[in-house]
Amino acid sequence: MNQLKSKKIVVTGGCGYIGSHTIIDLINEGFEVFSIDNYSNSSADTINQIEAVTGKQIINYEVDLRDKTALFEVLKKESPVDGLIHFAALKAVGESVDQPLEYYDNNINGLLNVLEAQTVFKIPYHIFSSSCSIYGNAEDLPVTESTPIKEAESPYARTKQMSEDIIRDFTVAHPGYEFILLRYFNPAGAHESGLIGESPINPPANLVPVITETAYGLRDKMTVFGDDYDTRDGSCVRDYIHVMDLARAHTLCLKYLLEQSSENQVEVFNVGTGNGVTVLEAIKAFEESTGKQLNYTIGERRAGDVIAVYADNKKAQQYLGWKPSRSIGDIMQTAWEWEKKRRK
Repeated sequence: MNQLKSKKIVVTGGCGYIGSHTIIDLINEGFEVFSIDNYSNSSADTINQIEAVTGKQIINYEVDLRDKTALFEVLKKESPVDGLIHFAALKAVGESVDQPLEYYDNNINGLLNVLEAQTVFKIPYHIFSSSCSIYGNAEDLPVTESTPIKEAESPYARTKQMSEDIIRDFTVAHPGYEFILLRYFNPAGAHESGLIGESPINPPANLVPVITETAYGLRDKMTVFGDDYDTRDGSCVRDYIHVMDLARAHTLCLKYLLEQSSENQVEVFNVGTGNGVTVLEAIKAFEESTGKQLNYTIGERRAGDVIAVYADNKKAQQYLGWKPSRSIGDIMQTAWEWEKKRRK
């Protein structure tokens, strides 16, 4: 077996949306994987869904990363571990505005324990789940990895800014560890098998699951938050990336680190399609790709939303050999097929 493919990887938040789809891609590439997830916004059913897709059953340890003793017990049992992908975090922008202390407690303290665990159990490589929200309301679009970081528009975004700073400080004191900060844009869609997709325990705030729940009849209508922004149709602009394209980016990042291709202790990559889509355009894409009409209304602007953000992904293409392969239509079609399947 290829030496890289025999490596053991821990995925925190592995039963969540992006984590579970990334585990599928890692398994398909031959990596040995285990998960740590406390099910705060996910389900134990996810492990069965991963097995249905891949034919492999993985272990999830139901541990809150803020519980350092429990985290260390897991890693002691599983050592040696070759790499870490850290997804586990609270991620709803609007909720973070209402509950800032919960976001700081969970996202920052969880990261601090993970970093300490790396030093104790000698886990050399870490891929950190960051966010395009760290750019704030960027003056120039598309944003590159060197675009200036502006004021955070939400506590969620600020936890990601702070986490990146903490990681940089960590590497100064610990030169033997390497990191990739992956700044995601807007993950959406579902695995093409229809066996797994976005299944939040809490009511979703992301656009695409709100669209599919509305189309299925679980919501009477959905709200577009603002149509008076300085964009081509007045609604916010985002960069929607298919979750399996995003999953592949994580696998390529692991290979990049394991093959010692990185010249820096901290590398940053934007992971987006490079195309901005407005909320109203996303709704239209859903209607065109599925034939379903959506009942929606225009509401007030939502606290914490930036006006527009989309990626320049040339660096990821150059260094990782990564580029997205699925369209906004593919995102909507797979998300809709998953919504129908999971409700049945």
